[in-house]
Order: sequence, then structure tokens, then C-alpha cells
Amino acid sequence: MTQAIQKTLRDSAAMRWTALLLLALAMFCSYVFMDILSPIKDLMQDTRGWDSASFGRMQGAEVFLNVYVFFLIFAGIILDKMGVRFTAVLSGAVMLIGGLIKFYAVSEGFQGSGLDQWFTNNLNWNGDLPIIGQILPFADGMPGSAKLAACGFMLFGCGCEMAGITVSRGIVKWFKGRETALAMGSEMALARLGVATCMIFSPYFAKMGGEIHVDNAVKFGVVLLCIALIMFIVYFFMDRKLESQTGEAEEKDDPFKISDLGKIFTSLGFWLVALLCVLYYSAIFPFQKYAVNMLQCNLTLNPADPSSYWGGSTESFSIPVTLVQYFIMLVVAICSFSSNFSKKKELKYGLMGVAIIALVVYCYMGYMRGTAETIFAVFPLLAVAITPILGNYVDHKGKAATMLMLGSILLVLCHLTFAFILPIFKGDAVGGTIVAYITILVLGASFSLVPAALWPSVPKLVDEKIIGSAYAAIFWIQNIGLGLFPTLIGNVLQNTNPEGTPAHELDYTWALVMLAVLGIAALLISVYLKAVDKKKGYGLEEANIKG
Repeated sequence: MTQAIQKTLRDSAAMRWTALLLLALAMFCSYVFMDILSPIKDLMQDTRGWDSASFGRMQGAEVFLNVYVFFLIFAGIILDKMGVRFTAVLSGAVMLIGGLIKFYAVSEGFQGSGLDQWFTNNLNWNGDLPIIGQILPFADGMPGSAKLAACGFMLFGCGCEMAGITVSRGIVKWFKGRETALAMGSEMALARLGVATCMIFSPYFAKMGGEIHVDNAVKFGVVLLCIALIMFIVYFFMDRKLESQTGEAEEKDDPFKISDLGKIFTSLGFWLVALLCVLYYSAIFPFQKYAVNMLQCNLTLNPADPSSYWGGSTESFSIPVTLVQYFIMLVVAICSFSSNFSKKKELKYGLMGVAIIALVVYCYMGYMRGTAETIFAVFPLLAVAITPILGNYVDHKGKAATMLMLGSILLVLCHLTFAFILPIFKGDAVGGTIVAYITILVLGASFSLVPAALWPSVPKLVDEKIIGSAYAAIFWIQNIGLGLFPTLIGNVLQNTNPEGTPAHELDYTWALVMLAVLGIAALLISVYLKAVDKKKGYGLEEANIKG
């Protein structure tokens, strides 16, 4: 009888991973929308008048409310008091509302409207103020569409970051004492396919029919946000069933107290992880928003003839090349990911072989299409392949702090390669594309080290009942960098390039050097973190699964 009572949804591997799949799919959709305008930065400049500075401020606005109105702290309190399922649905709804506002801002209907004129003539805050001027989401000279898009993106950012801490807490809840790092790494691997999806389909929808309609790209993202909300609603009922079986109600047994924040902020280990997080992620996420344009400026691309199959013509083929390439990308992701879970060596290596062949085919198609967005779309593919390996390694062997050091080293090397090596191949389409592909794949591998090693370490640093608040505090600190550096990159580009420089001819050298410096700082912090862990015994280098 006792054994029957203890059997819960959490004890079923199928149900655990189903819950994870729902959370991961929701985050996948949010990742697509997060960078929906990134691969069409040049089109936003040409059709909406967004220069690099305006584009950077709009992108940085995503985290403004989270950081400077402390919404992420409130999100952590809501999570600890109301629980995972309520906060998940709330975050999905907030993301969707913000996405709809951003869609209207870039739509044809908004252009030239009375609301457009109001935003253009107002909110012209002084962008020259020291420090504060880099924080504000609005500035003189920004088009009205960029300002309203910033408003929607701020609201979306509240929901997205709330979803991020909720998903992390949900995974801890469903996988406690089990394969936590593997689950977190797998969730991020699937979610990051959203980056590739965005890079492939955003330009596809924006240029559909041979005409430029940037609002179509955002419309695609809004549809995915609707799907994300549905995923969270389904998860709501699964989580409620689990709680009825376990009777845990952990959020209500241990209500949040303001004094809990003191326990978090007085932990040296917490601060080192938080600083490492803000430095590392500031060199990745803001870069993603400019990566396609950076490649456009540093590569010699030979776009395919629009009347050919590689250029998108379907006269000779019924299936558009975009869909074929995306299917091949999914083959890479599915086969490489599945190979980690295969017990039979023949099947394992067979899946790996298929993944490698499919990756080569994908890269060849990207070269033949001659577009920067299809080249950068390989960014998450190697991460998908190795994140489960790294997560499984941390679960059984440990070495999380060491992995963070390795990730920082790779980050520095990649940004320096983009800054100084890639421009050398300007004029060499084949050589430049190969260097770009290799560097992007390595950067993606570096990115996979963080979720596999850093996030599962947080429960080792704080009490279980304030895990939600600890994640919220880390995300809040991280968001300071995520809000500041898109604006800084835009301003660096604006100040290091002559006025009126075409969108495809910008010099990205100093912007990339700035990001490399962040990686160097992250490396120093990770070295110190490993030393502190050895001294204080946090257990970051120890396995998550004992015995």
C-alpha cells in the first residue's frame, strides 16, 4: 500500500520528460520571438528607418522593466508564493500581450498613424546622459515604431524572464534527486533551436512573395507565442495532478520573506555565479541580435538568383528550399540529440553519422543560398548535440566549475576570430564561409556549457525554499547586462562608422573586442569560483547524483 501511495507522475520517466517537453517547447517559442527582428536588422533600417542606435535601444528594452522596475524580483516572489503552474500560465499570457504590441508597432497600419506621430514627437529623452542615457529605452531620433516596439518588447521581456525562472524551478521540482543537469541541458538544447528557427524563417516570412513585409516575420513569432501559452496551460494540469499526489505544496509551506533575499545576497558563491552569468550571457545574447548583420558585413556572400531553386523559386520544385533546409536542420538536431540516449553502440554511432552528414548538407545549402541568416542558423546545432552529454557528465562526474572556465575560453576565442580572422577572408566566399561556420559552431558549443554546469549549481548555494528567488536574483543581475549591451553595441557601431554607412558595410571590430573582454572577465571569475568552491566546499565540482 505504501509503495502504491508513493508512486507519482514524477516517478514515471515518461511523465517527467513529457513535463520537460512542454516547458521546453514553450521556451522554444519564446526564443524565436526574442530574436525575431535580429536576422532582418538591415530590412528594419531600410523599411522603418531604424539605425543601429535605435535598433540597439529597442533590443535592450526587453529587460528594462525586469531590471530597473525590479519586476524579476517580484517574479521570483510570485513564483515562491503562487507556485510553478500559476506563474507559468501568467508568463505565457504576458509574453503574448507584449508580442501583439510589438507586432502592431512594426505593422503597415501603424506607419504614419496618429499614434506613430505621437511616439515620434514624444519620449525623446536625452540619450547623451552619462550611464543613464545608455539605460533608457527611448531617445531622441528614434522612429515612433521603434519606441512602441520597445514598449511591447519590455512587456514580452517580463513574461519571458518570468518563464525562464519558472521553467528552472519546474525542472528542479520534477527532477529532484534524478537527472537534473541532463534535464536542464536538454531543455535549453531544445529551446535554443528557436534561435535557428528564427534565423531561417524570419527573413523567409519578411520577404515572402518577393516583397518586403517585416510585420509578417513578427506575426509568425506571435503565432508561436500563442502555442507557448497553450503548452503552459497543459503543463498547469500536469503539475496540479503531481501536487495532488505528493501533497507537497512547497510554495505555501514555506512562504517567501524579504529576509530571504539577505540569505541570497550574503553568499559569496551566489555572487560569483551571478557575475559569471551576467558577463557570459552579455557576450552571447546581445551578439545574437547583431550576428547576422555582422556576417553580412564581414563575408563575401553570393546570394542565389531569385529565379533559381536556391533563391527560393518553386517553379521546378514543389517544396521551398527554406523548408528543406529546416527539415535537414531538424535531422541534425534529432539524430545528434537522440544518439546520447541510445544504449546500443551501432545505433548510437549510426545516429551520429547521420547527424554529421546532415550537418554538412545543411552547411552546403547555406553556402549555396548565400545568405548570412542561414549561415548563423547553425549556432545552436552543436550545442544540441553536446548539451545532454555535458549535463549527464555533471550529474555523474561533476566538474561544473571547470566547464565554466572552458566555456569562457572558447567564448573569447570565437569573438576574437570574428573580429580579426574573419575579415581577412573578405573576398574569399568559400574560405570565409568555412571560418564562419566553424566559429559559430564552437560558439554554440561554448554556450551549451553554461546551462549544463551553471544552473544546476544554484541549488547547491541556497536553501531549497528560496530557489525561485535565487534564480530570479541571478536573472535580474544577468538582465542588467542583457539590457545594457545591445544598446552599447549599437552605439559603438554608430560611433565607429561614418554617418550614413550602409547596413551591409559596418565595421564590427570594436564591438566584437568589447564582447571578447567580457569573456576574459568571465574566465577570471570562473577561475576564482573554482578556488572558492575548493575552499568552502560548495560541491560545484561534485556529481549531482550520489552513489
